[in-house]
Amino acid sequence: GTLEAPWILGILQLQSHDKPKPKEPPKVKCSKAQVHTKCQQIATIRFQKQNLTSFSGLVLLSALFARLKLACRLKKCFHHIRKSSIYKVHVVVQLLIVHLLLGFRRLREIDHYRNDPMILGQLGLRELPDVSTVSRILAEMDEKSVVKFRDANRELVLGRLEKAGFPRVTIDFDGSVLSHKGHAEGSAVGYNPKKRGARSYYPLFGTIAQTGQFFDLHHRPGNVNDINGAEEFMLDCYDELYRRLPGVKLESRVDSAFFSDKIVSLMEDFDVEYSISVPFERLVDLKGIIERRQRWNSIDKEWSYFELQWKLDCWQKKRRFLCVRHRIQQRRKGPLQLDLFEPKSFEFEYKVILTNKTVTAGTVVQFHNGRGSQEGLLGEAKQNTGLDVIPSRRLFANQVFTICAMMAHNLGREMQMMEEPRSKVAQPKRSAAWDFQTIGTIRRLYLLRAGRLARPQGKRTLIMNANDKVEQGLTMMLNALKMAG
Repeated sequence: GTLEAPWILGILQLQSHDKPKPKEPPKVKCSKAQVHTKCQQIATIRFQKQNLTSFSGLVLLSALFARLKLACRLKKCFHHIRKSSIYKVHVVVQLLIVHLLLGFRRLREIDHYRNDPMILGQLGLRELPDVSTVSRILAEMDEKSVVKFRDANRELVLGRLEKAGFPRVTIDFDGSVLSHKGHAEGSAVGYNPKKRGARSYYPLFGTIAQTGQFFDLHHRPGNVNDINGAEEFMLDCYDELYRRLPGVKLESRVDSAFFSDKIVSLMEDFDVEYSISVPFERLVDLKGIIERRQRWNSIDKEWSYFELQWKLDCWQKKRRFLCVRHRIQQRRKGPLQLDLFEPKSFEFEYKVILTNKTVTAGTVVQFHNGRGSQEGLLGEAKQNTGLDVIPSRRLFANQVFTICAMMAHNLGREMQMMEEPRSKVAQPKRSAAWDFQTIGTIRRLYLLRAGRLARPQGKRTLIMNANDKVEQGLTMMLNALKMAG
């Protein structure tokens, strides 16, 4: 009957548990003789022409470049340059991008991988150009080349933003010093905290927070302020983003150098939500209001604020100002009584944020503090893709090289975005929507791998040393690049 069915099932389960399980084979422990060997003597070095490569991971870049049709994009940028060299300009520019992705910085380092078959196959060459040839082709660059190359970099970023379909896109603006030891054309002595007195460029970069990519740059000499040429550059970026991403909501975060009525009015005219650091130390009236303030609203244990509608005398209308203070621990000066306890004193750091956002003060503070990710992006590009390298004395050659560094960084991010879907939802800080690895990490794990090119049964094959972890990661990334839409 129905009442006996549960008891029968229980008996069957007990009988199944009583069955003896097959014994697992015992683990064999390796002996010392199987693990250790005698130290070998120093080998004699002999150099021969072999079909060996130090960059087996370039197979990933080959799949990425083919998916993005990078060669065709670059060819459109430089087809107007008449050259006497047998090497095409777009091939040399692609060589520079690969050069930076592999971690090289100086042009003369091309000689160290001149005969590598993977790089030759990547570029469709039998022999790489000499360093003097690369320098000569760079010297032929003109303003039209720079404009078209910037447009090509924008198109790559915009293509990714269209596929991602973000309802909000955050573009941050900031300048960065690119120092030069010599006297490069268009450089000047200006603000340079690390190399005082050195000539430099001071380009203004626009970066996309959601993808961690460089959108565009405005190249300038080193003796200008952040706001120099910023209005036209920001206007151009907003126009392009609205044209390609209709219906998107734009946001921007900038530092105190952009605090002006013109910049604020520009953002408001384009319906851009913004946050701007305010140099309140120079504004006597605003500083007095903060000093006299007694009651502060709490955000959390460390942050508190108050807000007001305020304007400078020369401005047309009042706007929302958030006065924020951060409680920080100060180290006590003087001798300490070590047998008791270390006393702690707390003081406050103050800052003021100008914004047109209508969200809570805590959300605005998190949003504005998120602009620190742009500093990390600039630092990563300088370290891993040679953004701070000035290879030539010619202005347009240096601008093209800087865009190569930007594009190399963007391609490293694009490869990872093709591999994995978005891993994060939108956050107040507007952090990147993917968990990115630096290009330096990808280079160490996958790109700089030794291999041998062979042709078994007439099929070109890349043979690498057996390693389960490398095989799994490389195969997964390669399949994702081939299947990406």
